[in-house]
Amino acid sequence: MSSVALTVNGKPQQVDASPDETLLSVLRNRLDMTGTKYGCGEGQCGACTVLIDGQATTSCQTKLSEAAGKKIVTIEGLAQGGRLHPVQAAFLEAEAFQCGYCTPGMIVACVGLLQGNASPSAEDVAGALTRNVCRCGTYPRILQAVQIAAKSSTAAKSGTK
Repeated sequence: MSSVALTVNGKPQQVDASPDETLLSVLRNRLDMTGTKYGCGEGQCGACTVLIDGQATTSCQTKLSEAAGKKIVTIEGLAQGGRLHPVQAAFLEAEAFQCGYCTPGMIVACVGLLQGNASPSAEDVAGALTRNVCRCGTYPRILQAVQIAAKSSTAAKSGTK
């Protein structure tokens, strides 16, 4: 065990854990951030996706030592000031979920995509979500949600709606 400094959702955290423990385990079991889900444990389903320094990353495959000193954003950190992130709002508008298990990872991955590409094509979205699995098959609505969020984010930046 060692003490590891993290910044999670903008807040400094000090965690006593093994450097080999997964970031997913630390988030869920030590910091009580259960929005990030355990799925396959192999980095193939995307349920555990978080942003690390702005990049969508599977937290089940990220060791705590690899996340030390980096900025981590989970689904819990997206809403600000009581307002949903545009991607969260778009997922609601497009009804882009069914059982909801994949939704946190999908939303976080979409936020990561839009941070780097404000107007993604359908192919860009599919490529960005290649490691996020929705067993319910809501992919068309997820694509629609990303398009809604991209338009709303672009409108917000330009001051129009």
